[in-house]
Amino acid sequence: MNNKEFTSELSRRLGYTVKDTSDLVTSLLSDMIRQLEEGNVISVQGFGTFEVKKKSERISVNPTTKQRLLVPPKLVLTYKPSTLLKDKFK
Repeated sequence: MNNKEFTSELSRRLGYTVKDTSDLVTSLLSDMIRQLEEGNVISVQGFGTFEVKKKSERISVNPTTKQRLLVPPKLVLTYKPSTLLKDKFK
């Protein structure tokens, strides 16, 4: 399902226009991104938790040349599904 299909289905279920629903989804996602950029954790009840974590630097080895490389630290977005959601897919 792509963004257009998702927005159309959501607007049908909510009874809003597609434009209003698209604006709502865009606003929601931009607010989520802003919160994650500020380092906040986002928990959606029944869905899961989004969090930005820092991965520390590490040493990686190229298997063909055996050359050791230092991989710098970086920030990664993590998602942990809720137990309710996990149970639905068992």
